[in-house]
Amino acid sequence: MIMKYAHQREIPLDSEALDVCQRAFDATLIKLDITREHQESEVIAAFVIKLYQQGVHEEEKLFQLAMAASASLDV
Repeated sequence: MIMKYAHQREIPLDSEALDVCQRAFDATLIKLDITREHQESEVIAAFVIKLYQQGVHEEEKLFQLAMAASASLDV
């Protein structure tokens, strides 16, 4: 799912960046107990990619911010 959104953004991500984003995304879904098929998972994926492209490159920070943002979602 991360790959889908990585290609739609302005700044391309290399394989290392994609791995970091994927791990943060996966950890978020696990913590929220939702699947990739859940309607909000796409929003979370896009958010993680956006954060990375804005300079947040630490996996744990991406996870924390995604979790904080998910509080406003209906998950």
